[in-house]
Amino acid sequence: MSENNISIDQIVSLSKRRGFVYPGSEIYGGFGNSYTYGPLGIELKNNIKNIWWKTFVHNRADMVGIDGDIILHPKTWHASGHVGGFTDPLVECEETRQRFRADHLIEDQLGEDVDGWTVEKINKFLVGKELLSPATKKPTLSEVKTFNLMFSTQMAKTSEGEDSKAYLRPETAQAIFLEFKNVVDTNRVKIPFGIAQIGKAFRNEITPGNFIFRRLEFEQMEIEYFVHPSEWEQLFDNWIADMHQWCELIGLDNAKIHELDVPEESRAHYSTKTIDFEYDFPFGCKELYGCAYRADFDLGNHQRESGKKLEYRDPQTNEVYLPHVIEPTFGVDRTILAVLCEAYNEETLEDGSTRTVLKFKPNIAPIKVAILPLMKKDGLPEKAKAIQEKLQIFGNVEYDEGGAIGKRYRRQDEAGTPVCITVDYDSLEDETVTVRDRDTMEQERIKITDLFSYLGEKYFQ
Repeated sequence: MSENNISIDQIVSLSKRRGFVYPGSEIYGGFGNSYTYGPLGIELKNNIKNIWWKTFVHNRADMVGIDGDIILHPKTWHASGHVGGFTDPLVECEETRQRFRADHLIEDQLGEDVDGWTVEKINKFLVGKELLSPATKKPTLSEVKTFNLMFSTQMAKTSEGEDSKAYLRPETAQAIFLEFKNVVDTNRVKIPFGIAQIGKAFRNEITPGNFIFRRLEFEQMEIEYFVHPSEWEQLFDNWIADMHQWCELIGLDNAKIHELDVPEESRAHYSTKTIDFEYDFPFGCKELYGCAYRADFDLGNHQRESGKKLEYRDPQTNEVYLPHVIEPTFGVDRTILAVLCEAYNEETLEDGSTRTVLKFKPNIAPIKVAILPLMKKDGLPEKAKAIQEKLQIFGNVEYDEGGAIGKRYRRQDEAGTPVCITVDYDSLEDETVTVRDRDTMEQERIKITDLFSYLGEKYFQ
């Protein structure tokens, strides 16, 4: 019997206990929604990124990739609109000096959705209303102000002041736009085509939270897909379908995925149309991915501000135009959180005991196979390690000889390992092993010489 009504606390507890995600800087009391991916977490993360790259770059003839810098020329962020428009509404508690998102407090306390409102409109709305500080439970909040979400840093090679200011990128997209012409000039790409990038982005969020759902430092898997202005709608719909297929590929339940056509007042400043993919997390239905139609906002702004031509010439028709852009974007951290929530199960067994199991799809599982010698002697470890070496072609194969075999099975269940292979005394006699399936817990004897084909067909196609 499986119980799937889980809480985020269960996910957080398992993540630390099994080495998926640790609180960052914990020995100093933690630090502002900072987290470290542990040994299992980094395997899960890398599997997701590698599958994404294979799916959207290697398996498509219309895609290439780049890896741009985190710190770009400061003029980039003026041209992109982030310096002037990438803000949140902020209030400050005048007693504790703590800062809070004004729109979140207003929705929670007054039941009004002010997403997309100007600061002036919000302040006017609050006249005569009482908004309480979460810190003091009293009306000790300042007026609403704008707060830019970009982290800034000082460049050493220039003088002090505004001219020396640079920014940590708040999105990975802009490096792609800056290199658009270089990619066209040096690669045999023709519109429509896309440029993909995986990398870190940074946002100075006022109220990060919900574990790794909202972080100050996060990772994006992002595509800028360049299209003819007349063809964007059909290609946009194609990308929506591709994103649904991706969710299925990594094991997310389609019934928990919901499309939201984001209204104009709530869209990012660069977006003409945005579809959010929302997922039923334990703390509510929240944004997982997004697909935005950015039109020629970015290339147009960068062409104007830089003075460099970023137009595309069609090699067959000689038409010259600024391409429009469709942007499918995938958060790595939110993907990890979603697949952890999706995979987490607590099952009551026939004997009344409970087991916790992560039912990852094998393609993303951090440990692909666990090799378990029944005993630590009599040649069983040597036999097991020889099998481990042969099966490492499937990915991360773990050797585990610590504790009773039942406890080792439970340990691998919590890690999400799809299959365990037990090497026992019969293995020395007849060259067979016991193969245990994680989800069904069924076991069968398989010849060692057949293991490669058996695992490949059943788990790792």
